[in-house]
Amino acid sequence: MEITWYGNSCFRITERNYATVITDPFDSAVAGFNPLKLKAEIVTISSDDLVHNSVNFVKGSPFVIDGPGEYERGSVFITGIQTTPLHTDKKTMRNTIYVLDYGNITVLHLGQTDTVPSQTMVEELGNINIALVPVGAGGALNASKAAEVISMLEPNIVIPMQYETPHSKLSLDPLSKFLKEMGLTELETMESYKISPTGNFGEEGTQVIALDPRLSPI
Repeated sequence: MEITWYGNSCFRITERNYATVITDPFDSAVAGFNPLKLKAEIVTISSDDLVHNSVNFVKGSPFVIDGPGEYERGSVFITGIQTTPLHTDKKTMRNTIYVLDYGNITVLHLGQTDTVPSQTMVEELGNINIALVPVGAGGALNASKAAEVISMLEPNIVIPMQYETPHSKLSLDPLSKFLKEMGLTELETMESYKISPTGNFGEEGTQVIALDPRLSPI
């Protein structure tokens, strides 16, 4: 499996013999970063916001998932869970988090959630291997809430998203604020995260991995 970050909450998740998934494609005019030129079989949308819901930038006539439910495409099983109250007012933007099940590996994308999940929701999510977590506030989790969520989920790998970078146009907190909450003084970044399809994560507890945003269109 390979996970590539394109900025904000947008990732591409690829695995041999599975459908390619794009999460939260954005409008670069609003979010910053480079314009997206991506292709996928599945697109997940966490909220109805141009920073999270610009499906027109993804080619390939993808299957779009934009709300709670259970879905299956290209051997990827996806569960969407709404984190905002069922009867929200019009000022409250609905957010859906997604668990992507690849057999031996589960990936959680928290979207634009700004609340710490209940213990009941944590149990509903089940075992999470890789958590894609917003950490820079800006309408989503801030550093302290993100650290609290991670302590509840206990994933093998955490990949931060939605934080300040030189390429972002959004007003967000820097990654360093989150690292301080996690008790980390430095962090090596990668171009993309790769893991064997067997999901051999070891027994080292939760590991935080930062990705450099992919700025060159593919």
